[in-house]
Amino acid sequence: MTDCLFCKIVAKEIPSTPVAESETAYAFYDVAPQAPVHVLVIPKQHITSADEVASSHGGVVDDLVMLAQRVVESEGIRESGYRLVINVGPDAQMTVAHLHVHVLGGRRLEWPPG
Repeated sequence: MTDCLFCKIVAKEIPSTPVAESETAYAFYDVAPQAPVHVLVIPKQHITSADEVASSHGGVVDDLVMLAQRVVESEGIRESGYRLVINVGPDAQMTVAHLHVHVLGGRRLEWPPG
């Protein structure tokens, strides 16, 4: 998608601070962090949201989770705990229409979030 912010980040048209990368996914620091560790893990292929994931996407979703596991290890939050969040749609405050996983940690996270 030519107008997708995350596609432009993957294409290196917009700068980001990388954390980890695989063949099909890319992880980078969120520019407006909601926790001491706030990393976004995105597929390099454009998928609009989790609602659009289909069997044709092969191993994309499991690669997102596996890359998130690498992130929590490298960020030192594996033992203390972390949250993986996938928002879908405007009511969930999904602000970029590209599937992404928020990796949040580095402090005790409140529930419910807010």
